[in-house]
Amino acid sequence: MSISRRDFVASSALAAAAATLPRSAFGIGRPDADPIRIGVIGCGGRGTGAVRNALEASENVSLIAIGDLFPDKLASARANFADAASKDPGFAAKYQVTDEFCFTGFDAFRQVLATDAEMVILATPPAFRSEHLTAAIAAGKHVFMEKPVAVDVETALEVIRASDRAKVLGLGIVAGTQRRHDPRYIETIRRIHDGAIGEVISGEVYWNQGGLWSHVRQPDWSDTEFQLRNWLYYTWASGDHIVEQHVHNLDVANWVMGSHPVRAIGLGGRQTRTDPLYGHIFDHFAVEYEYADGRRIHSMCRQQDGTTSRVAERFHGSNGTSNAYDTISGRNAWQHAKLEGMNPYVEEHRDLVASIRAGTPLNEGRRIAESTLTAILGREACYTGQALGWDELLESGLSITPDPISFGPLATPAVPMPGETSLDRTFDMGW
Repeated sequence: MSISRRDFVASSALAAAAATLPRSAFGIGRPDADPIRIGVIGCGGRGTGAVRNALEASENVSLIAIGDLFPDKLASARANFADAASKDPGFAAKYQVTDEFCFTGFDAFRQVLATDAEMVILATPPAFRSEHLTAAIAAGKHVFMEKPVAVDVETALEVIRASDRAKVLGLGIVAGTQRRHDPRYIETIRRIHDGAIGEVISGEVYWNQGGLWSHVRQPDWSDTEFQLRNWLYYTWASGDHIVEQHVHNLDVANWVMGSHPVRAIGLGGRQTRTDPLYGHIFDHFAVEYEYADGRRIHSMCRQQDGTTSRVAERFHGSNGTSNAYDTISGRNAWQHAKLEGMNPYVEEHRDLVASIRAGTPLNEGRRIAESTLTAILGREACYTGQALGWDELLESGLSITPDPISFGPLATPAVPMPGETSLDRTFDMGW
């Protein structure tokens, strides 16, 4: 991937500013006795859940700052944390947020980054991820960021640039792809790569389930507030559910295949969630991904009530098959031992903190950006109804995020129509 003069100048400027960052940002390591302070940006269910996971994962870490766009979300998170502290002395000792370190509004992320937190959790809707990551790295923070990390090409490329800068500065980035930190997946896929099922020929990945939450519009909500409170249902905010949710399975596919796909063709639509409450996204996708050597992965995801659920991966080799999770069938049949008490949502935070303390911070930014782009490639193949190449997607410069994002009028884009929707579009075009 080529680097523009703008990227070169930005990277050079950031490197020149490196001397102003704390020593802990340069891979020097942190002894266990040295506390690590954490801030969280985005206080919804995943943000509060990630905080609990992070505080459980390691000793001598503490939460010192929280921020969210909405005051009621912040208040709900504080009540959640206070309840946890009342029941768990261990959590109470690590929960050190005071009133002056609670922030709301569109600038809440900047206020959290201005504190002395050394690590931040990014858990806002995905539309904000690239901006928040870029700012966090510039502020010298280690980052745990929820998936997906982008909603379009431009925000994905911004994540890659920020991740590359983080590597130069010795800052850690771990993404919320907990399968990458699950010992069962790690060992099973290691065996696949070592030839346990022979040559990997093809695979299938699924995230099929029922519907999710939604919030009825309140009289005082602007268009933007309504869409942000229902961010799942707007492609500009979530990426659609193939990106927001199915990215987990697509990340496993790329992990097994050792690369990202080069082409996709697919179909999808909106059959059961047609009420305007559900924005304009699809409720089902089916995509065939082709990799550079001609191998193919078949992908399927849906969110439709009353349907059969399946969240899984399966890969076929010349000598067997595997679910990539804990089982290999065929000539080298094998089953992973049962694990008691292991929570991959906790492990991903444990791994990040351990890498920071060791002075070898993990950096998963580019990898999760490529998996997010894999999901975007499938989405756009379905939205447009066209076979779409990886390079074609990247060269499109697709950018669908409103700029700026502010409270006020915000039209809902039309439901994408295969054969009519174009890759050459912006949010303002109404698709």
